[in-house]
Amino acid sequence: MAHKNTSETGVARLKTRPQFLFVRGGQSERRKSLVIQARARKGSDIMGAGFTATKKIGNAVTRNRAKRRLREAARTLLPLHGLVGTDYVFIARMDTATIGWQRLLDDMESALISLAQQITVGTGPT
Repeated sequence: MAHKNTSETGVARLKTRPQFLFVRGGQSERRKSLVIQARARKGSDIMGAGFTATKKIGNAVTRNRAKRRLREAARTLLPLHGLVGTDYVFIARMDTATIGWQRLLDDMESALISLAQQITVGTGPT
């Protein structure tokens, strides 16, 4: 799975349904403000990141705000806590658009650390 558009942080955006479905088969961590799914890709030195919000979250304005917040938090935290060669999907929850910024960062950080431990230990599919 080649990723064309890699940002300066070495994180490629996941955009197609098969990319999201691949990650769904990996590990996942739930927090009050978000869900993160992660799955390692063999032979890759790039992190992938995808963002999604279902219609349960709210109208288009709310979903877009939630995804913008997830993207910004991931831009800050993935280089610090993400694993190279791993794809991540960030899923908005009801509170994502309105929860305090620091709480969102804390939730994402704890979920990323937990996922990194699970993936390096090798529990579950890779």
